Amino acid sequence: MKGTKRIITLFALLTAISFSSSAQETKKEIPLKYGATNEGKRQDPAMQKFRDNRLGVFIHWGLYAIPGGEWNGKVYNGAAEWLKSWAKVPSDEWMQLMDQWNPTRFDAKKWAKTAKEMGAKYVKITTKHHEGFCLWPSKYTSYTVANTPCKRDLLGEMVKAYNDEGIDVHFYFSVMDWSHPDYRYSIKSAADSIAFSRFLTFTDNQLKELATRYPTVKDFWFDGTWDASIKQNGWWTAHVEQMLKEMLPGVTINSHLRADDNGKRHFDSNGRLMGDYESGYERRLPDPVKDLKVTQWDWEACMTIPENQWGYHKDWSLSYVKTPIEVIDRIVHAVSMGGNMVVNFGPKGDGDFRPEEKELATAIGKWMERYGEAVYACDYAGFEKQDWGYYTRGKNGEVYMIVFNQPYSKQLIVKTPKGVSVEKASLMGTKENIKVVETARNEYNVSVPKKNPSEPYVIRLQIQTNKGSKGSYRDALT
Repeated sequence: MKGTKRIITLFALLTAISFSSSAQETKKEIPLKYGATNEGKRQDPAMQKFRDNRLGVFIHWGLYAIPGGEWNGKVYNGAAEWLKSWAKVPSDEWMQLMDQWNPTRFDAKKWAKTAKEMGAKYVKITTKHHEGFCLWPSKYTSYTVANTPCKRDLLGEMVKAYNDEGIDVHFYFSVMDWSHPDYRYSIKSAADSIAFSRFLTFTDNQLKELATRYPTVKDFWFDGTWDASIKQNGWWTAHVEQMLKEMLPGVTINSHLRADDNGKRHFDSNGRLMGDYESGYERRLPDPVKDLKVTQWDWEACMTIPENQWGYHKDWSLSYVKTPIEVIDRIVHAVSMGGNMVVNFGPKGDGDFRPEEKELATAIGKWMERYGEAVYACDYAGFEKQDWGYYTRGKNGEVYMIVFNQPYSKQLIVKTPKGVSVEKASLMGTKENIKVVETARNEYNVSVPKKNPSEPYVIRLQIQTNKGSKGSYRDALT
């Protein structure tokens, strides 16, 4: 009996520990006033349009385009838009560059046409970078195009030109502002708090101004929000998101903006994404095999052409410059994981693009014209990643194989999820029928095209779901 009692007592103790453990897990939910506002992915038409666009261009353009990475005869290897910081240039001296701001070769219609020919569906424009110079005539600061020899509303011209080409316009906006006397990197005193409060009001006013002047804007992509001062004011980031969404129904907001009650950024203290899409992938991408968690939410990556230059830098030889095929690979990689990709361009101070950027845009455009069906409005396919390239899935369930690495075996291995079979395959563009051979349960060899396309190509798979097993294969006895 004593043994039985001990067993019962031990069972009761283990049950209590288990219950206590479960209760503690339930209590792990942290109460937040300024946490995530969405549960899962947004499914409204505006967010679906953002998702379907998949390919965009980024425009980094500001006063930093004039020196192009060089100050007082010294060339700085770092990102050109950070030159003021690298060279430790005082704000009043830096802003004297406004006297030289007169981009005589700027033509918004040509910019928009280039983006259209490249196949971009949206554009992100730097309305104001960290330096504080505004591409629109803001009435809240003197550091604007209105006080330069140019005197034109360059942002307004771009908005109209891109919209006329059917391209959605997104606004990049830096909260951090090196030109503003009230900006603080952290709040260490009552005086800091008062000054930063004035700065937040100034920022509110500029954002309201942008939303009012340019109501066709579809997205706000925030930057410069990593400082302690912003993390200490999570309430303000939640307020800005709500304010813009009330002013512009359907507008999307990136995760960069947000901080919660505890200063957590991008994802709140409960692990939920803040904003409408994750925007932490800058010059990097998720792992195509392991990092599948990103398919649970919307996300967007952005990439430079040189390894570390967003704004115009006069010397691209200082870093590795990506080829068109490498850029296309990154675009497809992003879409294969359910994300968007934005390719960055840094116009020169005169308003023109460098030849390498024009050539890149043309090359991407030619490829997208042939194979864009496998990119636009496509998503994660759910197939096991293979070394030959990437899969994407279209809205009607079709699966695309985008092949970047031609195998010596001349066979492309395809492993399907359980209950999914490959019925037919065809080469996009020529509609050449491609041979498909079932080699094992849920595994196929798809032949390469008879003639090597000499570029990344796309094979469209016709698949069937919920197909019963023929019982042809037996698992190995191990």
